[in-house]
This record gives sequence, structure tokens and C-alpha cells, in this order.
Amino acid sequence: MAAGCFDLLHYGHLRYLEEAKKLGGEGAELVVVVARDSTIMRRKGRPPVMKEEDRRALVEALKPVDRAILGGVDFDTELVIREVKPDIIALGYDQNDLEEIVKAKGEATVVRLGKYGDLSSSKIRSMINSSGSNSEHKVRR
Repeated sequence: MAAGCFDLLHYGHLRYLEEAKKLGGEGAELVVVVARDSTIMRRKGRPPVMKEEDRRALVEALKPVDRAILGGVDFDTELVIREVKPDIIALGYDQNDLEEIVKAKGEATVVRLGKYGDLSSSKIRSMINSSGSNSEHKVRR
């Protein structure tokens, strides 16, 4: 199992999910939990750029993903873990709060994956916001 916001999906997300899939070995199913809009608003203090169902559909369309589901409305991590029953939970480099919650339950092996490159959704958002005033951040063709 893997989880995230996936708001402004990028190559780092794909690499994270590819690595998460490999952890399960041959024939493993990768279920990805996509954060709800309300969870992003509550945790990040801003609304997501993309709607939750759009983010879920994009994630599910990625090759390493077998199934993508929306997270709990109240960010109920324990409920999602009970429903999915994962053997392994792959956490991204920035999911520190989730690691504590998941390890406390002890229902799955937790593996932290590293960051791929220097790309992040926050960085992309910042580049887009500043693209009108800084030619360095123009979209490449």
C-alpha cells in the first residue's frame, strides 16, 4: 500500500509508486490511497489544485497501480489500513506523521522510500505561480 495527495502528479510520484510496487515482489497488488480534498485542506491549509476523484483516476491509470482508493473523510488511517489489510506500507520521504501512526498499529511492515530528484508538487506550484515574472521557469517544449 502507498498513500499521498498526488496533487499535481509528477515523475517523482511515478517513481515512488514503482518502488512501492517492487516491495511486494512478484504478483503483488499495489493499492494506493489518495488523500481527500478535505484532508489536504486541513493538513496543508490550502485547497488542492485538482479534485480528489480526478487525482484518484490519474493515479489508478499509472502502470504500477492496481487500484487507487480515496482515503477516509476524517483522515482515519487506521480504518483504511483495516480495510486494505496491506502487508507492506510504503511511505514517501515526507510522510513523517503517517509513519508514527502506522508503526503504532503494527499491522504491516513500514518501508520509507527516498525522494527522487528535486521535484515536488510544491516546487511545481511555485514555478507556475512565478512563471509570469521569471523567464527561468517557462514551460519547456
